[in-house]
Amino acid sequence: MKRELISTKDGSKTLLINDLEETYHSKHGALQEAIHVFINNGLNLINNYEINILELGFGTGLNVLVTIDEYLRNDKNHKINYFGVEKYPIFLHEASELAYSELFLNEFLKDLALKIHELEWETPNKLTTDFSLTKLKKDFFEIKNTDLPPIDLVYFDCFGARVQPDLWEMELFEIVASKMKTGGLLTTYSSKGSVRRNLIELGFEVEKKQGPPGKREMINAWKK
Repeated sequence: MKRELISTKDGSKTLLINDLEETYHSKHGALQEAIHVFINNGLNLINNYEINILELGFGTGLNVLVTIDEYLRNDKNHKINYFGVEKYPIFLHEASELAYSELFLNEFLKDLALKIHELEWETPNKLTTDFSLTKLKKDFFEIKNTDLPPIDLVYFDCFGARVQPDLWEMELFEIVASKMKTGGLLTTYSSKGSVRRNLIELGFEVEKKQGPPGKREMINAWKK
């Protein structure tokens, strides 16, 4: 699977899978998209002291970096357990070329931008006293049989339905829903009608939200 480094409109970089013509993040702004979808419409809406986050998929690591950044910049009045699922990890040289360390002012975060890709898989890694990262090297469907704590927040950041339609169908949403707490939030950049219908059928309260730059709408779905 050949990947190419590209720049997005906000100056941050992402990876393009040539054969699929699919990017890991929005060409309109990788950093802007991550903050808008997963922080402003995700993490900042959860008020629990301890927050269990499940990300599908871990990819470039940008979503965990913006999550740690938000955690460090605020009062840190949270304990975060972050689980990132990724079947095909990027290479260390690709992580280096993405230069995500340049996106953050915090020196600790600058160091983490590359370090998170060097951490062991399948084991909790304490990044701070109250922020743990567990990377799971597996297919998304395998989380059905994976031991996870009840999930408060899901970052549903799979590749688009154009290239991986099975990731946006009922089977995976059922698995994800089974891992979530009542009152938990699933947030995603997608606003497909079929996605909304699947989530509603599973008992979620679905909200259309303003999308990130380059996208009119996105979805928040609360598990009832």
